[in-house]
Amino acid sequence: MKTFTAVIHKEENTYVAECPEVGTVSQGKTLEEAINNLKEATELYLEEFPLQKESKPIMTVFEIENVKTQKVIR
Repeated sequence: MKTFTAVIHKEENTYVAECPEVGTVSQGKTLEEAINNLKEATELYLEEFPLQKESKPIMTVFEIENVKTQKVIR
């Protein structure tokens, strides 16, 4: 059993999930669906392209000043 990271963001009515360790991406209408689809995509990818070495991503945050955002109208 190996643990991977899922980075998830919402685009309109869809959740997009990415695994930074492998580079796989998937989506779903719910968080649970997006994560399950990412898990399946990652398993299938690793069947064809096994991990060569063990590494953990470094995750951090950073700030940018004066970022303009567009207001979303729903």
